[in-house]
Amino acid sequence: MFSFMKNYENQAYALMRITTGYVSLPRRIEIHGAARASAAVAYPVDSCAHRADRRRYGDARYIYYSGCISMHLCAGYGYLGPRKELKLAIQLKELQMIFTNNYKVRAIQILVFSALIFLLMSAMPAALAQEPVAWRAELEFHTFSIVAIDPVTGESGVAVTTRRPCVGNAVTWVRPGVGAVATQGRTRLEYGNDLLDLLELGVAPQEAMDRVVAADEGREHRQVGVIDMQGRAAQWTGSEQYGAEARGDWVAMRTGRHYAVQGNSLVGTHLVDAVADAFENSEGKQRHLADRLIEAINAGQVLGGDGRHGETQSAAVLVADPRPGMSRRPDKVGVDINVCEHPEPVGEMRRIYDTISETLGFRVLRQFEGDDIVQLKVILHALGYLKTESPELVPGDPKISVYDDATIAAVDRFRSDQGWGTAVSGYVDARTIGRLWISLEETGQAERVRGQLLEIARVDR
Repeated sequence: MFSFMKNYENQAYALMRITTGYVSLPRRIEIHGAARASAAVAYPVDSCAHRADRRRYGDARYIYYSGCISMHLCAGYGYLGPRKELKLAIQLKELQMIFTNNYKVRAIQILVFSALIFLLMSAMPAALAQEPVAWRAELEFHTFSIVAIDPVTGESGVAVTTRRPCVGNAVTWVRPGVGAVATQGRTRLEYGNDLLDLLELGVAPQEAMDRVVAADEGREHRQVGVIDMQGRAAQWTGSEQYGAEARGDWVAMRTGRHYAVQGNSLVGTHLVDAVADAFENSEGKQRHLADRLIEAINAGQVLGGDGRHGETQSAAVLVADPRPGMSRRPDKVGVDINVCEHPEPVGEMRRIYDTISETLGFRVLRQFEGDDIVQLKVILHALGYLKTESPELVPGDPKISVYDDATIAAVDRFRSDQGWGTAVSGYVDARTIGRLWISLEETGQAERVRGQLLEIARVDR
């Protein structure tokens, strides 16, 4: 539909709409020196980014036209979607232009420019999208997962692993103070928000599940688990998920106090029991929900997990915590670990969790000791950063090989004099060692120090 109107100030406004029936989200276009407009990018809901708190298709990025075109599309925010059905709906509204006598020519120019953007967007290669290529047309995550809550802390969370990339981009859904959802099988993304919306309205999980499943024509291909903050859970597995047991492709579900476990394409139904048992055994053990979820999902993984061995693997854990001060994010997501691809994704998820939480055991604790420390002390002493009671270091001293506080302080002073940061106290890397030798060269001490180190750094047989 095209319409042109003139206002009382003899300024013309144009409105052009190219509609596709797809969901549209606002995006702005600025045409310098000619007009201002707003635009929308539209595409099927299924092909967009995948979590309500991160499902931004772009936040008012700008497209500039001033003789050439540059587009900043969803940079770092979400997915344009790699699918061929990606379409563009360009809506030029409130288009303000002062028309000259040849305003018809100007109008044609605007229409041509709009059509050009449409063609560019329609032909945009999949490489610009952030969805994994392996997802292809059907979004499928044959996998196993656990949704759970901690009634004491008010946390709600999901943990999942599969032999498809980036499982955390689609399967895991949480909302603080409401509950958690895992949508898998032939994954329907809308189940996440639809179920959480109903829970937030006070609808019981089973009724909420009944409603969304009844409205879904593809329900027989789905597997879903949901839990609310009262610990009530509901599950659904469609009939199309069954039937391959003879090939070692098993399906199972189990609910218990404060959790629900569901899985398909499994090496056996005992795997779901292992996940459930592990979660139950950690109840009341003064542990964070994310920690418990990772342990539970690992209990199934070590038994064989998803039976499609040889495929790309991923894992994720997502936890929301409504307590004040537990998350700086407005969506109250405190833990969000998404291992998009790894040969051992659950193990990597555990490593990441332990590292960022600095859980005891995530690294080896020790005081460094050895001849490399002696060499470092010799160099620092020669440069005047390490002071000792005697003018020369005594190699026979048993304390000389210990990386002590005095040496750490000397390293920090040296790094500070180079204009380097010292956030990690006593940090000595290849760059630091290289600069130490440069300083020795500049002060004419390099050869003398090499002679001292010759007897320290050697191999004896």
